Amino acid sequence: MAPDSEWLKKEFSYGYDSGEVRTPEPDEVRRREEEKIGGSYYRIYRELIVPNVRKDSHVLELDPGRGSWTRAILDLVPYGEVHTVDFQDVTKWLDPGDYHGRLVCHQVSENDYSELPREFFDFFWSFGVLCHNNLADIKTILKKAKPLLVKGAVCIHQYADWEKLDKYGWEKGAIPVEFQQRVDDEIWWPRNSRAEMAKLIEEAG
Repeated sequence: MAPDSEWLKKEFSYGYDSGEVRTPEPDEVRRREEEKIGGSYYRIYRELIVPNVRKDSHVLELDPGRGSWTRAILDLVPYGEVHTVDFQDVTKWLDPGDYHGRLVCHQVSENDYSELPREFFDFFWSFGVLCHNNLADIKTILKKAKPLLVKGAVCIHQYADWEKLDKYGWEKGAIPVEFQQRVDDEIWWPRNSRAEMAKLIEEAG
């Protein structure tokens, strides 16, 4: 189960779903997810997304899956655009026709975003994505995305912080404890930490 692009294409073909993130009370899908992470997706939405996008923002979302966060962000940018990039064809879950040009879905085969507009996006977002990527791939993603962002763009990504997981509890977080004894190329929750992410961001520029 090496967490490379070919594995990711197959593993997430079903389309990851975070449930309804825009309401204080979770639906059943979100409730199950929040039980694992010990947090609130609604709080993430209100405290991290809402303050960082404008009504005319250009948003880049990495691997939206079924579009839980995409729809929430689209609500906030009535005069802006959301561009998604995913290995999957997400238009079976997210119909750009419903948003009158405000949603553009790009299906890619690798972490290469050359077809997207350069110096265009002021908000770069993902959830449930970088936690399944090893450090080398995360660095590639950040480097490839950088030319697409305007100066001062805000980037918010959830990732696999093993130090936090140690404190929170592996079983509670539904991550196999056996992963601690295996190399990153064999597991779907590769090692990462706040310090490693900071280093990768700096190296990516």
